[in-house]
Amino acid sequence: MASYVSPEVREKFETLSVDLKNMILERDVRLENIHDLIRVLEEIVADNEVS
Repeated sequence: MASYVSPEVREKFETLSVDLKNMILERDVRLENIHDLIRVLEEIVADNEVS
């Protein structure tokens, strides 16, 4: 599965750093709305706190 970023959140997604965008896209997620984006960002933070 390839990641998907809907037009609804594309503008917000593009404001993120290249590294963060890559981390999100590597997770093979569907970002349909801002809530999906926030959820993935929270997961990344949680994963990095455990490491």
